[in-house]
Amino acid sequence: MVSPELPAHKTTAITIGKLFLAFLRLGLTAFGGPAMVAYIRVLAVKKNGWLTEESFRHGVAVCQSIPGATAMQVAAYVGLRAGGGLGAVATYLGFGFPAFLLMVALAALYEGTHDLATVVSAFKGLQVIVVALVANATVSFGRSTIKKQQDLLLGLGVAAFLATHGSPIIAIIVSALLGLILYKKEVVKQNDHISSTHGPLLKNLGVPLFLTLALALGLLALFCLDRQLFVLSALMVKIDLFAFGGGYASVPLMLHEVVAARHWMDSKTFMDGIALGQVTPGPIVITATFVGYLLAGVPGALIGTISILTPSLIILTAVVPYFDRLQNNALFQRGIRGVLVSFVGLLLAVTVQFALSIHWSVYQVLIASLAFLAFRLKVDILWVVVIGAVVSALIL
Repeated sequence: MVSPELPAHKTTAITIGKLFLAFLRLGLTAFGGPAMVAYIRVLAVKKNGWLTEESFRHGVAVCQSIPGATAMQVAAYVGLRAGGGLGAVATYLGFGFPAFLLMVALAALYEGTHDLATVVSAFKGLQVIVVALVANATVSFGRSTIKKQQDLLLGLGVAAFLATHGSPIIAIIVSALLGLILYKKEVVKQNDHISSTHGPLLKNLGVPLFLTLALALGLLALFCLDRQLFVLSALMVKIDLFAFGGGYASVPLMLHEVVAARHWMDSKTFMDGIALGQVTPGPIVITATFVGYLLAGVPGALIGTISILTPSLIILTAVVPYFDRLQNNALFQRGIRGVLVSFVGLLLAVTVQFALSIHWSVYQVLIASLAFLAFRLKVDILWVVVIGAVVSALIL
């Protein structure tokens, strides 16, 4: 059975410009990270009929199984199904552009004002809200991922490894290999609706091959022209390639590389970047824009953003035509499960590391506790961050 596709009578009504503008408008209000998937569904399935319900569900499954921020990937998937490779690029750019612009503006403002007393107080509160945010992600991810004793042991082992300054990349690779052994007796879930892809292989892979070539040439140009930007770009590419499980999976990887390995900033500044990212309408990986700006201004912000988003777009456009067959592979399922369990441990370690970097006061404990409760009750992240910043500026 061929994977669900766009109804033929709808294809002629879709233009690349229309896709870009639709997702640009949606990107202006894309607060809430993965929660935006529901709004993308309304836009693509209910409002415009670009995809069928079945095709959209298929796309969400793809996006949850490959690296990258889930909402960004779903936006690209809609573009890919509705407008081909150019459609995927258009929706990806449109959806992420507002967050990029706002983060550049916030990073510039932060660089010029973060020493002011009121701003310092606000960020003291925002830092503990970030602790609550990551703690909530750990709990949520853990509840959906940790099912058996071997899951718990693997997750705690990864957390302990990271606590001893181990590399998250090594933890992910080892966890994938351990997954092949730990879950060998698990029943492999089969999808009976195996998609078949017609046409030459190079036709299906034309877009990802073009994007890969463009990324490689960009890295080569940076290597020749500006080594600092090359290192930044290569680092963000590596982070995105290993960020399975959604945007939050990039946090421990970026923290390790930016703070622990390269000392580009301290953990508190990095936490400030995450906090600023929560008041932009985009994924948490937009923190790469903040890191790039503080490192090399607007060029650094642009390079950091492109590099953190491009690899996952390449993977999406390459994998979609063949995903069902890959999904039914037992080794793939076991390896991915090991990787996803490892991210529970990585997020737990990051939560502890962030908490230890703060000199806690009674007020900060109270703010963190209330923020965590709000996140568990699914209060919009934007409101928690904005209210937390105002309250912190007044009382801290």
